[in-house]
Amino acid sequence: MRDVGEGAVEQTVEELVADVFRRACTSREALEHVTGKWSLLALSALAESPHRFGELRRRIEGVSERMLAQSLQTLERDGWVHREVRSAIPPHVEYRLTEDGAALVPHLLALISFVEDRMPAVHASRAAVDEVRPPR
Repeated sequence: MRDVGEGAVEQTVEELVADVFRRACTSREALEHVTGKWSLLALSALAESPHRFGELRRRIEGVSERMLAQSLQTLERDGWVHREVRSAIPPHVEYRLTEDGAALVPHLLALISFVEDRMPAVHASRAAVDEVRPPR
């Protein structure tokens, strides 16, 4: 980016064009954030409805408190999730999808559905490969 005076910033066309195959591509990191195991599941759960932290933790079996907290912080920072502190008694925090998060989720759900539909083929492929080359 170049400073073009009075605080304005001009981006070159090269900087604006996303290419996830390039190391410097800024969308690569965001893509990694939304497709991480716990982030993907958290976004999918939030598609159902807003959730409190404990509800999300119970919904996503196997996630540690630390990993869920890190995933939610990253998703909030990237603008996919909104964190709201409720001043109810007792106070609690609720997470919900932002407008961008809601637009993203159908694509993630399609990916999940695609993989789930093909699990019989995945299991067959694993068995065939494991027969020739046993897993370590």
